[in-house]
Amino acid sequence: MLKRLLGPSLQLDWKIAVLTVSTTLLIIVDQYHQVFASHVWESLLLYFAVPFLIVILVFRESPAKYGFTFGDWKAGLVITGIAVLVMLPVLWWVNLKSGGMQDYYAGSVNGKFLGYVLADLFGWEFMFRGFLLFGYARKFGTEALWLQAVPFAVAHIGKPEVETLSTIFGGFAFGWVAWRTKSFLYPWLIHFFVWSFTVIATSGLLN
Repeated sequence: MLKRLLGPSLQLDWKIAVLTVSTTLLIIVDQYHQVFASHVWESLLLYFAVPFLIVILVFRESPAKYGFTFGDWKAGLVITGIAVLVMLPVLWWVNLKSGGMQDYYAGSVNGKFLGYVLADLFGWEFMFRGFLLFGYARKFGTEALWLQAVPFAVAHIGKPEVETLSTIFGGFAFGWVAWRTKSFLYPWLIHFFVWSFTVIATSGLLN
């Protein structure tokens, strides 16, 4: 009777469970708690160090299998260059037209800005375009491109609406770049360009 009530036994992939639960908890911790006084160190801990240690100590695998490699660097550099050229006019227009973007990002530029952005996004891109993307891809193939984009979009809630709405598609695109090059480094470079250009443009430094 009990067996009939419970139905067929669940056959779960424990690595998929670890990927999903750990990244969800890390995003929640980041939203509700401040671990370090510096957000950069917090981002590197939560989004890079913890997933990196899970790969090594829990999964007992090489980080290279999760995009921690230069991969196809020739294709990566070409795609990064094309992405910058294509997105430049789009970002310019969005940042000029969106008051929400200006209100949120204006005044963010300071002497530590570039280092902050590079370090912060390094953690983000490893978790979403390395840890999650290549981890999910083992089980779900190219569907992992969409799966990793969902928590990426959720992590943007609280930022300007136009930015958050774009992240499901931007997350997919960043995921494709990582998938194509076998590395999270090229989405990291593209993301760095997007964020730094946004902050500089909304701060009025290009006027």
